[in-house]
Amino acid sequence: MTKSRQALGLLGERIAARWLSRQGWDIVAHRFRSGHRDVDLIVRQGGVVAFVEVKARRGEGFGSPVEAVHVRKRRELSRSAQVWVDRHGPPGALYRFDVIGVLLDGERVRIRHVPDAFSLVGG
Repeated sequence: MTKSRQALGLLGERIAARWLSRQGWDIVAHRFRSGHRDVDLIVRQGGVVAFVEVKARRGEGFGSPVEAVHVRKRRELSRSAQVWVDRHGPPGALYRFDVIGVLLDGERVRIRHVPDAFSLVGG
């Protein structure tokens, strides 16, 4: 990954974390690592824990950022989330996978939050 793509990704994650905090979510973890995989954000609101994949783009030339979370990425997120739940998961919590697309278009920032974007993927 190039430094500029990595910087864009980190900026997108910071924007998403700030936005989620304003929506009443507590940031539990940022970039939780499990082997070579990571979960961008793990957030909690009441009894719900969401594993959040953040995709940032500078334009929609390659499609919506939310559409970039394909089955392989979902499988990796599922595996990492299971590790987090096994280590840190609060008993009785409801778990879900969210996707946040951050579109940086000049000075304008657009955020699209898709709650419960997909189900646990086996394999």
